[in-house]
Amino acid sequence: MPRLIALDMPASPALVARTKAAWDCGDAVAPLDVRLDAASRLRTATAMGATSIAAADGSETKLRGGRGCEDGDALVVATSGSSGAPKFVVHGHAGLAAAARASHARLGTGPDDAWLVCIPVCHVGGFSVVARALASGSRLHLHDRFIPERVEDAARNGATCTSLVSAALGRIDASLFRTILLGGGPAPSDRPRQVVATYGLTETFGGVVYDGAPLDGTGIDVRDGAIWLRGPSLMRRYLGDVPDPRDDDGWFPTGDLGSVVDGRLVVDGRSDDLIKTGGEKVWPARVEEAIARRADVAEVVVRGVPDPEWGQRVVAWVVPDGVPPTLDELRATVKESLPPHCAPREVRMLPAIPRTALGKPDLPALLTGPSG
Repeated sequence: MPRLIALDMPASPALVARTKAAWDCGDAVAPLDVRLDAASRLRTATAMGATSIAAADGSETKLRGGRGCEDGDALVVATSGSSGAPKFVVHGHAGLAAAARASHARLGTGPDDAWLVCIPVCHVGGFSVVARALASGSRLHLHDRFIPERVEDAARNGATCTSLVSAALGRIDASLFRTILLGGGPAPSDRPRQVVATYGLTETFGGVVYDGAPLDGTGIDVRDGAIWLRGPSLMRRYLGDVPDPRDDDGWFPTGDLGSVVDGRLVVDGRSDDLIKTGGEKVWPARVEEAIARRADVAEVVVRGVPDPEWGQRVVAWVVPDGVPPTLDELRATVKESLPPHCAPREVRMLPAIPRTALGKPDLPALLTGPSG
């Protein structure tokens, strides 16, 4: 029975070496979130069925009752949604290799490139960079956290490619990199040309659609507005008793809604995020994009909250840049490009948007926070 080794370490040469050693032996790895306390990390490793926990100092602690994994398994990783309990996703060696080949073929990257890891490797957004570099022989720059100045220094010292979330993009000089893969949410429409907007899930091992076009081998099917994906990098299974949602032909329901326009996928957003107000439908991402164009708005998140009259009302959480805009000003801005029902009915000013480890808005924190 192959082992499942929990990696209790941040992005580092030790993590890369331990991953390679495990894969060379036919074992699988499960990167832990090192920002959690020790007890939480142990609970996660135990829940995954890990057989041991490897630390950055080279030590390895065996776990009693570890279930290990199946032949061909390479990675166990937790889903990273903004709400709800995470699921543990199992990926295989073949799927990870297929994902790396397809990405390199699209980007034209290879051994002459150097990839920078600066987002958490406990999620596919960060770990996929490690897997991609191992598959291609590319060099790696490894940061244990995102620090804008260090990211720019890495680019000046040879890093050519990296993967970021949208919240981080505006904090660096993107022109320093040849390629930036952008995930974790809607990409800004005015992004630099070398920034590639990716779409994917933990279950697809990250982005499988680049700038609206599927990678080689990936299929897109839109059914009544719902996006389904199929391809070689799809997960092998969920751990535990979580049912596999794929249909008989291997199509995976993403939970997102969208359409295909001129051969490219347009993602409207999560089906759960769609706001229904007064019988009208509002996509938060479009309202956010309109508001974000204002010079006095540093960050914005839009969602719907229950309303006794409208069913839901559109609320904008705004981090101002200077003098905060008024609700009337925000409504007027939105109405310049969207129908009136899309304009927010309430604005809540914040010093910062609470975010998850991957930079996505922490929706439970927003919705339960103060309303003033």
